[in-house]
Amino acid sequence: MKDASHIISHDLIPETLRTEIASGVLYERRPARTPDGQVAEGLFNAWITLDNPRQYNSYTTEMVKSVILAFRAASNARDVNAVVFTGTGDKAFCTGGNTKEYAEYYAGNPQEYRQYIGLFNDMVSAILACDKPVICRVNGMRIGGGQEIGMACDFTVAQDLAMFGQAGPKHGSAPIGGATDFLPVIVGAERAMGACVLCEPFSAHAALAMGMITDIAPALKVDGAFVPNPLVVTDRMVDEFGRPCLGARKIGAALAEGKARCLEPQQGGRTCLARAQHDDRGSRGLHRLQRRHEGDRPRGRFREAAPGARSRDSLER
Repeated sequence: MKDASHIISHDLIPETLRTEIASGVLYERRPARTPDGQVAEGLFNAWITLDNPRQYNSYTTEMVKSVILAFRAASNARDVNAVVFTGTGDKAFCTGGNTKEYAEYYAGNPQEYRQYIGLFNDMVSAILACDKPVICRVNGMRIGGGQEIGMACDFTVAQDLAMFGQAGPKHGSAPIGGATDFLPVIVGAERAMGACVLCEPFSAHAALAMGMITDIAPALKVDGAFVPNPLVVTDRMVDEFGRPCLGARKIGAALAEGKARCLEPQQGGRTCLARAQHDDRGSRGLHRLQRRHEGDRPRGRFREAAPGARSRDSLER
């Protein structure tokens, strides 16, 4: 092999320019580890993080560009072993396109929206074409376009309070950024039709049962011990009529008991994550949730995280 100083870069743009021009996405290299937890010398995992938590990590046009460049960089990096795709905070991985930007710029501009959709498709293609395994780390809602880019990943590991589903059809937007391609293959035609037409969100346990995700991890601790999501059925596979019920949302007294458990104060005085994610809004309130912070812009710039920096959100490994 030739001297490293003569290796040709296959990145679309220099790294310095990439970090300068893009925003709303974090790119971080973390040391890769062996199965026994030892650091694998010279190998890293690239963490690509959607960094717009005040708008539930919905992506703006500039963020879409950033994701494309990030996946290209991770794919080309010779010392990157795998890619972890996630979002900042514990409320959402991604809730799709930024509805504030949609309303202010793309509404009534079909030609501009056409170009935006082309860019979105390029983002999906960048994930699919990444030369490294891509793990979608779901730390909250994975809704709408967030569901579509999540399904483009090779694997998904979710905290068990996460929610999945489509939202666009309820608001006149066909889920053709990936849902109509991926869902029938992953969960079957009937379930895909239901997910895209009814837009009813479903739990991480249900997603695991359907074969949509690879694994789940508990997120709630009670009295120092992890417990499964108390808002959904986790103790049986079928109901009294033989219908699948694993991961179905509880109702009545069982739901009230689960909510009370979610709101029990935890260490540090905080309640569990479920309050933000399971308050019956689901995809119905998605656009309202995003627009609640209409004056907010994505935080930070596409930047290399400081060495050794750790995020504070769930599913930290």
